[in-house]
Amino acid sequence: MTNESTQPKIVGKLLELLKKLWLQLVALYHPDNLKKQGTKRSVILITLTILFPFILIGWWWSTEPNLFDVQAIAQRQATQHNEQIVTGYITTYTLITIANTLLDKSGGYLSNDIIPPSIFMDDMPNWEFGVLQQVREFTKVLRNDISRSKTQSLEDPDLAKAEPKFNADNQSWFWSSETQYQEGIEFLTRYLRRLADPQNNTAQFLTRTDNLRDWLEVVVKRLGGLSQQLSASVGQLRMNTDLAGDINQATSSSAELQVKTPWSEIDDVFYQARGTCWALIHLLQAIEIDFKNVLEKRNAIVMLQQIIRELEMTQKAVWSPMILNNSGFGLFANHSLVLSSYISRANIGIIELYNLL
Repeated sequence: MTNESTQPKIVGKLLELLKKLWLQLVALYHPDNLKKQGTKRSVILITLTILFPFILIGWWWSTEPNLFDVQAIAQRQATQHNEQIVTGYITTYTLITIANTLLDKSGGYLSNDIIPPSIFMDDMPNWEFGVLQQVREFTKVLRNDISRSKTQSLEDPDLAKAEPKFNADNQSWFWSSETQYQEGIEFLTRYLRRLADPQNNTAQFLTRTDNLRDWLEVVVKRLGGLSQQLSASVGQLRMNTDLAGDINQATSSSAELQVKTPWSEIDDVFYQARGTCWALIHLLQAIEIDFKNVLEKRNAIVMLQQIIRELEMTQKAVWSPMILNNSGFGLFANHSLVLSSYISRANIGIIELYNLL
């Protein structure tokens, strides 16, 4: 009885407090008060008032999506559509979920926005680009290798339509990038429906060793490039190894190169690498399930799990308000070098896995 009587009093006090705050705000922005404050103070007050909600929205939209359980979401999807989880189902639906995350995360897809606050944001658009690169590259391998039994076999019609959609300009506003990517997701979903239909044998997902190697080869190059860019945040004088092993090189090049990522691009590379690793974690987890037989034959499951663990370390929260870029052994941290170390270790593991297969 006491609780029931105190609840209306608490609500009444809260309403009274909100009313007082509202009256104070109205008085603060009243023309008479603005005149008393003077032109300079009034302009500052109004500017801060406009910027404050933009800063809050920008902070919220810059929040990176959490990792998800690839097997759990695939099981939930199969249950909803009364489908069986066949080989390739988890990997394909993981790819679809990654692509959907680009469009459905907080703030939606930001890379092609032309209005505040997203037009002033670059961290999340670079994260999106890292994720998008993995969607593009895996869709290409799925179309050209995993879904085809032979080099001269017909390609899957839905995958043939999906891949070009994901290769649309990621910053296009007039020809909306989101529309193109959504159509690509729909084509992937059609492929998934046919793959899960026991009465339909037109879709294939072939878990051969060479198919897995084809994708891993692409991943190795991607992670290697990102690791180099991240390491170059402090600037290095490197030996030029770009044409190493090519005895028939057509152009001459200097033996040494001064490599340094421009200061304005350090956080861009950092968040692009974070997005790449976020997508790779899920794809590798799905591969572990669908390519289980191939991996078990080479006793490579533990190796793959360690690669995933290294990549998961790249997703730790960044507590600093900005990406620090101190020298390698300086007083303060260098976030790019820390991220590069995890990516390099994961990349070495992928190279070893590639050679083992």
